[in-house]
Amino acid sequence: MNVIEVEELSVRYGVATALDGVSLHVAAGEMVALVGSNGAGKSTLLNTLSGIVQSARGRVEVHGQLAHVPEGRQLFPDLSVDDNLRLGAFRVRERDPSWVYRLLPELERTRRQRAGSLSGGQQQMVAIGRGLMSQPDVLAIDEMSLGLAPIIVRDLSRILLELNTERGLAVLLVEQSARLALDLCRRAYVLEAGRIVASGTTGELAQSPFVKSAYLGGPGEPSS
Repeated sequence: MNVIEVEELSVRYGVATALDGVSLHVAAGEMVALVGSNGAGKSTLLNTLSGIVQSARGRVEVHGQLAHVPEGRQLFPDLSVDDNLRLGAFRVRERDPSWVYRLLPELERTRRQRAGSLSGGQQQMVAIGRGLMSQPDVLAIDEMSLGLAPIIVRDLSRILLELNTERGLAVLLVEQSARLALDLCRRAYVLEAGRIVASGTTGELAQSPFVKSAYLGGPGEPSS
């Protein structure tokens, strides 16, 4: 069963086309990456899945609860960590964040602090924790690694893998960092200028001359 199904999706901002005939899917319990450079349309896709942006054409279906962790975290900086987490549960009955603190013990130590006073890595943990508070079937994360130190990215990656393997949470990871995305996920799509230009298993894409040249810093096709 798929938790996300997108078919021939097109999105426009005025006369500008942000997405043009995009099709992809995420199965229940699957980790899938969406890779692309800045401006490729990745955030537009997530905003369409969340209902923030309306499509011009195509089909978008989310089966189950989707939690969107937006680029830039978009926390309430003057509220405490605890209050930010509880806001993520406004549509569910269970609003006790204790289980999120067990998963993210760093946050329990800072639960009474203003979210705006935290480091970038801690803020990203709050954003992920807030998403988890909605008890989602799929977590869509926009630019998880942006602006963070490698050690923090490793910690967040470990948490995602734990959520996926132990809780069966599906993940759609949207990343400029193709290497990180391909390392974490089993399948991936490459988005360029609003179109899917490559897709497959991450092993296949990691060996693709096009992906190596454009996203991994490796050699491309040999010259003729």
